[in-house]
Amino acid sequence: MAVSTGRSSGGPAAGESARGRSHRDYRPGRLRRSIATHWYAWAMVAPVLAVMLVLIGWPLIRGVYLSLTDATEANIGRTIGVNVIPSTYEFVGLDNYLQILTSSLFWDKLLWTVVWTAVCVGLHYGIGLGLAVMLNRRLRFRSVYRVLLILPWAVPAFVAAFIWRYLYNSDYGVINGFLKLAGIGGVGWLDDPTTAKIAVIAVNVWIGVPFMMVALLGGLQSIPAELYEAAEVDGAGPWQRFRAITLPGLRQVSGTVLLLGTIWTFNMFPIIFLVTRGGPGSETEILVTYAFREAFTGIRNYSGSAAWGVIILAMLIVLAVGYRRTLRSQGDPW
Repeated sequence: MAVSTGRSSGGPAAGESARGRSHRDYRPGRLRRSIATHWYAWAMVAPVLAVMLVLIGWPLIRGVYLSLTDATEANIGRTIGVNVIPSTYEFVGLDNYLQILTSSLFWDKLLWTVVWTAVCVGLHYGIGLGLAVMLNRRLRFRSVYRVLLILPWAVPAFVAAFIWRYLYNSDYGVINGFLKLAGIGGVGWLDDPTTAKIAVIAVNVWIGVPFMMVALLGGLQSIPAELYEAAEVDGAGPWQRFRAITLPGLRQVSGTVLLLGTIWTFNMFPIIFLVTRGGPGSETEILVTYAFREAFTGIRNYSGSAAWGVIILAMLIVLAVGYRRTLRSQGDPW
């Protein structure tokens, strides 16, 4: 009589159960699930990602590397005719960053860049919101006003900069021409540090307001009209409706456009460079224009310019992350 030990009968079932549990416990990663589910979308964006890696990723990596060296025009490798001159620059670690962060020049430029950004973005948002509220009402010739107000945004920045530079000309500028007709002496707009700063702020505000206006107008049109009607029935005045309905309704749009406006204005190279050339002296230069000057004027300091660029990028990343966390803590989804 055969005696069963239970091992042969229970073994396969137990093995199959273990394999089943192992198979059920396996969870693919989030990226793998996303690729499996949305493979067509990934295939469509793959060429764009490849181009971005070539045009942005590689220069960024190269810039970070150069910022850790002492590369200048004198010691970088180059080819002259049939002669190949090898590179002789060396790795210096964080010396460039320490030199920049401990110099008074950096802090002066940073202070003016922060003032420039805060004033421009504040005026962009304030004027853009006012115009958006005006255009959101029923108004005669509203379409004409929209087209006229959006024209500055359609003009390329370098064209606008050259036009405004001519307007600010001390001898032949239109602005000084009107002042002389009014019996007021001409002003050297680009010759004095204070007036030069006011001049570039005015140009940047003229260019940036239409974007804010269009974005905020779209946000205003997404707010249900029933909320305003209910508030008006309850006796709320215009300012109360604006404060209790309009501003909260524009929170998500405002957060997005303020962040974008801050990043764009912080790096607004063409207006500063083309209107004032950073002058008089270097009074109107912001961080990005000074980094350009380091790399392309005089004895070109490639390592120093790269270090300036990395510092600017790091500040903008910190700003964007902090701003995003602030918005999410207030209940905004992004």
